[in-house]
Parts: sequence; C-alpha cells; structure tokens
Amino acid sequence: MNKPTVLLRPLTCQMATARGSRLLNLGLSALMLTGLLLGGCAVGPDYKRPDVAAPAQFKEAQGWRQAQPSDALARGAWWEVYGDTQLNGLVERLNHSNQTVAQYEAQYRQAQALVKSARGAFFPTVDLSASKTRSGQGAGSSNSNTSLGSAGSGIRNSYSAQANVSWEADVWGKLRRGLEADKGSAQASLADLAAMRLSLQSELVQNYLQLRVIDQQKRLLEATVQAYERSLTMTQNQYKVGVSGADAVAQAQTQLRTTQADLVDLRWQRAQYENAIAVLMGVPPADFNLAESQAIPALPQIPVQVPSQWLERRPDIAAAERSVMAANANIGVAKSAYYPDLTLSLSGGYSSSTFANWLSLPNRFWSVGPQLAGTLFDGGQRSAEVDRTEAVYDQTVAQYRQTVLNGFQEVENYMVQLKVYEDEAQVREQALESARESLRLTTNQYKAGLIAYLDVVTVQATALSNERSVLNVLQSRLVASVQLIAALGGGWDGQLELSRAP
Repeated sequence: MNKPTVLLRPLTCQMATARGSRLLNLGLSALMLTGLLLGGCAVGPDYKRPDVAAPAQFKEAQGWRQAQPSDALARGAWWEVYGDTQLNGLVERLNHSNQTVAQYEAQYRQAQALVKSARGAFFPTVDLSASKTRSGQGAGSSNSNTSLGSAGSGIRNSYSAQANVSWEADVWGKLRRGLEADKGSAQASLADLAAMRLSLQSELVQNYLQLRVIDQQKRLLEATVQAYERSLTMTQNQYKVGVSGADAVAQAQTQLRTTQADLVDLRWQRAQYENAIAVLMGVPPADFNLAESQAIPALPQIPVQVPSQWLERRPDIAAAERSVMAANANIGVAKSAYYPDLTLSLSGGYSSSTFANWLSLPNRFWSVGPQLAGTLFDGGQRSAEVDRTEAVYDQTVAQYRQTVLNGFQEVENYMVQLKVYEDEAQVREQALESARESLRLTTNQYKAGLIAYLDVVTVQATALSNERSVLNVLQSRLVASVQLIAALGGGWDGQLELSRAP
C-alpha cells in the first residue's frame, strides 16, 4: 500500500534582485537556526543500563587465596601468568593469524563503517553534474521548432552544468538516535571480537597445557616401560633356573605390553592437541610441530574481582549490554517516523544551447527552498514498528541479564572446581608417596624370594595408576585455571570507546 505523503514547498524562489536574495538568505538563516535549536531534543527514551542482581562478592571467593599485587593479571597478555615463553609466542601468532578472529575483526570494521556513514548524515550532501544533450524532432511534429536547429532540421544541442546541495535538519533526533544505535552495535561488535579472541586464546592455552602434561605422562610411561623390561628379564632368568614359574613370566609380559600400548595411545592424544594448536594459529597441521618440553607450567595465583568490577571485564557481558544500548536507540528512530522530515535544498548552474557562451551570466539558473515531508496515514505501520523495536529492546535486556547470570555461574563453578582439585591433589600426592614406598618394599621382598611376582605386579600397577592420577589432577587444575581466568574476562581492558560523534 502506497503511503500518502505531504510535500510542502513554501519557499522556492528564482529571484534576480539583490534585495530578494538578502531576504531569502535571512529566511534560510532563521530556518536553520530554528532547526538547530529544535535539534537539542530527540524523541525516544534515553539509555540507562538495565539493572542486574549482582551479589556483593562471589560465594566461592570466601577464603580464596588471592594473588599478590605483583602477580595480577597483565592487561591483554593474561597467558603470561603461566611463565612459558613458547606459549606466549603461540598465542601471539593466534592473535595475528587466526581466521575466526579475522572474521570477527572484519565484522567490526563493517560496524565502524556504518558509524561513519551515520555521522556523514549530519552534513549536507553536495552533487555536481555536467551534461550535453543532442535532440531533434521531425518536421511533421506539432512541437517542432525549426528555429532551434540548423536548416530547419529540428536538431538542437543543450549544455548544462548544475550543483545541488541538500541538508536534512535533525529536528526530532532521528539521525542522532540512528548514530547512537550504530555506535552501540559497533561497540557490541568490538566486544564480540574480544570475546571470540579470548575464547580462542583460552582454547589454545588449554590445549598447550594438556599437551605438556601428556609429555610428562609420556616420560613416565617410557621410564615405566624400561623398568618393566628389566623386571621381565629378571623374571625370565629366574624361570630358567627354576626359581619362578611360567605364570610370573606371563604376568611380566602382560604388564609390559599393556604399558607399551598406553604409550602408543599417548602419541595419538598428543597429535590431536598439536593439530588443534596449529589450526588455532591459522597454520596447516602438516606444517607445524611442537617439540617436547621437560617442564610443565606452574599453576598461577588468580586475582578475583568483586562482581561489580567483573561486569566491566567480561567482553560477552559488555557485548550484550551494548546491544541493549543499540536497541534502545532504535526505539527513538522508530518514534521519529511520526514527525515530518525537514530538508533544505539549494541548486544552481548554467544551461545553454551553444557551447560558446555556455558559462555566461544570462544562462544561469538557481533555486533554493525547504521541504517538509511527513506521512499522514500508513495503516498502523509506524505504530507496529515502534512495538517491534520495544519488543527487541525487552529481548536484549533479558539476554543481557541471562548473560550476567551465566557468567556468575561459570565463575562460581570454576572457583569451586579449583578448590576441589587442590584438595584432591593433596590426597593424591599422599597416596602416591604410599604407593612408591609399597613398591620399594615389595620389590625388595621379591628379590629376596619372600613373595611371588604376582604380588609385585599388583603393587606396580597401583603405583603407576597413582603416578598418572597425580598428573591427571594437575592437568585438570591447569585447565580449570585457564577457564576461570577466561570467565573473569581474561586480560581484556573493557574499553569500548569509539571516536566522538560531531
């Protein structure tokens, strides 16, 4: 359905006198001043951050062992708290080469371009055109004018040069609300970029730390395989002299082959983490190799902010909040459609039928005047658009609050997880010490011929299981520490300021 539109042109002039021009200039100046004064107000609600139920502190923060000031997370390079130079280099490569980060960075540049476009709407639009037209009419045409052509042919040339200036006065704040919405969207896009980068950084650090634990497990199994090979040789020698039976040899062989199989499986697990790191850095897995390391990065102490500070550091929460800002501004854009648009336009130039005296004073033309355009009836479309934007705002507010709640849950979960793993690690270490002592005593008894080899096999299996359990708990603690740092916002500085609008 076409919307009827009212077009008012109360001042369109083609004047030749200087007095008329002065009056016109005074009228335009008064009109522009009126537009600027009216431009101080903008329809639609002003933005206010939605309230959220934030506790005074995290529940699991009670008794939390805080990091010392010198151990605080570095702004940006949060992964440096693990003190591994090779890890630092890998993350830096991710920041510059990861293709998912590149996608989000491109999206942010698109949002920035929209902000620039919205700012450009505040300024006049200037068009310049020049043309030459050759036209003609047949002699039998009732409108033919032989005097305009040569030899009564009815053919004529027309030369024209024209400049047009148009400016929309932002009387009701439609442009300002549009800019506000675009800036909110751009800031949300910047926060999305930070959130994605943080997520990928967290994934790479977790993969790296788990790979280093696997390196340690590999060294453990290799040493264990060597010990089991010595045990098998000793058992075979004892079998030859009749001290041990065939069952002891079979037990020693079974234990050795099982451990060798576990060692082979570790190679597959390590390859998976290595390939994942390569892809995160934007490198084909075939072109990337990560040499084994003899050390595992130590667990860092993690500072935990109070929830009010934490809300400013989570990029996903910031993105959700900026989306609320954009949705709020769009309500103003929708409501401004109820009011007429005021546009000031000016055009002028030269037009002639001959090129020789084209740009001469007698061939000039100009026009200037305001245009007021508004919709009288649209079948409720504007009202429906306002309802839609208000519903979108309510949706983004709910999404923001849910994002905050999910963030609180993540932090609490990872904090309690780290505490539980710390307690478990202490118990596992005690069990490992006991298993090692038991293995030492049992091995001595077997060498002395006091017990059968089956007793040794059982104790060896228990000791190896405890060794690997201690490493598994360490791996879980390292991964949980990364997840907690990411849940706390990593090293993101929380700054989303764009350049100021005009």
